[in-house]
Amino acid sequence: MAPTKDPNTLSNHLEFSTAHTAISLTLSFSKSSLYGEVELTLKALADGLKQVVLDTSFLDVRAVAVNGKGAKWNVGNRVEPYGSPLKVDLEKAVNSQDEVIVKVTWDTTDKCTALQWMTPEQTSGKRHPYMFSQCQAIHARSLYPCQDTPSIKSTFDFSIRSPLPVCASGLPTGVHHFVPATSPSEPGTLAYTFRQPIPMPSYLMAIASGDIANAAVGPRSLVYAGPEELLRCKRELEDDVETFIKTAESLIYAYEWTTYNVLILPPSFPYGGMENPCITFATPTIISGDKSNVDVIAHELAHSWSGNLVSNASWEHFWLNEGWTTYIERRIQGKVHGDKHFHFSAIIGWKAFKESVELFGADHEFTKLVIDLRGKDPDDAFSSIPYEKGFNFLYYLDRLVGRERWDAFIPHYFSTYRRKSLTSFDFKDTLLSFFSKDSEASAALAKVDWDTWFYKPGLPEKPDFDTTLADACYALAESWQALNSSNSSFKPSPSDISGWTSGQIVVFLERITDFSTPLRKDLVELMRDEYGFLKSENAEILSRFLTVGLKAKDEKLYGKTAEVLGGWGRMKFVRPLYRLLNECDRELALKTFAKNKDFYHPICRGVVMKDLGIN
Repeated sequence: MAPTKDPNTLSNHLEFSTAHTAISLTLSFSKSSLYGEVELTLKALADGLKQVVLDTSFLDVRAVAVNGKGAKWNVGNRVEPYGSPLKVDLEKAVNSQDEVIVKVTWDTTDKCTALQWMTPEQTSGKRHPYMFSQCQAIHARSLYPCQDTPSIKSTFDFSIRSPLPVCASGLPTGVHHFVPATSPSEPGTLAYTFRQPIPMPSYLMAIASGDIANAAVGPRSLVYAGPEELLRCKRELEDDVETFIKTAESLIYAYEWTTYNVLILPPSFPYGGMENPCITFATPTIISGDKSNVDVIAHELAHSWSGNLVSNASWEHFWLNEGWTTYIERRIQGKVHGDKHFHFSAIIGWKAFKESVELFGADHEFTKLVIDLRGKDPDDAFSSIPYEKGFNFLYYLDRLVGRERWDAFIPHYFSTYRRKSLTSFDFKDTLLSFFSKDSEASAALAKVDWDTWFYKPGLPEKPDFDTTLADACYALAESWQALNSSNSSFKPSPSDISGWTSGQIVVFLERITDFSTPLRKDLVELMRDEYGFLKSENAEILSRFLTVGLKAKDEKLYGKTAEVLGGWGRMKFVRPLYRLLNECDRELALKTFAKNKDFYHPICRGVVMKDLGIN
């Protein structure tokens, strides 16, 4: 693996590599800030090095020491969107393999993009404040000074002082009553310590603190949540987590992170889940009461191998994280529920893929598999494309060489790059090398047009998915389309969808939104009355039905849309609903955003502002 310059970091990561991170944080809920000290053990990668450069963003740096002695340092001018380089001069030049320990003391500021601080009123329990982090893609630098690139991995020791329980992306090692006098803290503060012995990149550094309790959901798994939701969350997850782990292990190799836990966050969390090692941070929208959305956990679990153990070397190769993870998630679904579910999930994914390409434009840079992010913010490129285009590329290779051969390659790939980072070109070389002595597989792989897959924008050829589970959904949608054209005697009734899974309802509603002519308003209301979608507690269903209504410009659904936008923070739902509401009633969209902007995580708030054209 040749060293590759990550265009989204200001650190000199080709000259130094962080081997260990020891981080000490003190939370202040009253000030919505962290006081921190971090010791970075850096290994020199070349001779004659005289300066360490770290990433920071909106940090108030107080002091810097090198090997225990005060050092000369400065914070450079801000470079959007990457922050400000922290330049630390070394007393004397160091040579390759030398170790340097850089200690930095700092405070976060109110411009920190990695943290969301919530008042008691913003939580379900209404009694205690809450804080959680989201560092992917380049937000760790606003939490602590670091080499904020996925090409660098380090082991971690955490000490986090808080008056409320703490979770972090490591293994708990204790709770301590002693709080050093040098650390400003609030009454009742305890020190929670964690260790992460497996090297991980900065974007997987995660912390959360609030009124959090836990319950077992498997022999090596806990669910963490607010006390009021804990029992409901336990019931939702307890039969599935260990099944998913064992299934993934049968595809790849043994789970390495010791425990696999899930933290159900407040509703402002901007993603479905975040694959922080040892503890997935998850949206409460997966707790639907009917287990219909727990496959999100299969996806985040799959990241324990794809992304966490084996990582993309830069965000330009994000598909290596998400494409592989989506592929493994669907293989888990196929093994647990039957192969038709692999295809059914892929059909749903293709719809999201197609919509993302249409949103960017078919020729847009961000619709490629390998993208150019020089000078760009990785958050702007975030979409379903790396997930689904990546999945479809891997599924193409799976079919090309044959499932039996491909299944032999999977553990080889994850063993080759275990605890490492790689590029798309490393993946290509490893694949071709693995099959080099297999003449039949080599001949098949010779047909792969790598440049087209890597660099051609837009959609590839759609695979011939098994539509067995989708056919009934398509047929019902066609009935509604005929009704929409006044060419049908079809009379909808609740029995139309009796026995359907939530996934089938999603496919039906997405088929409706695919039609060139939106549903008439009276039919939207008939669908609402007959199928009860407006009363659904499943965000996947309700968001799709509201999409149908907004495309029909049904004013009766504008208020409900504004209501759910004040209760959901997951960007998968929030962004498309805001875009549609903006087309229907810009004044209401802006009013809704203004009312709820402080509820949203900074990442979500920023992209919605761009979607709505708010400066």
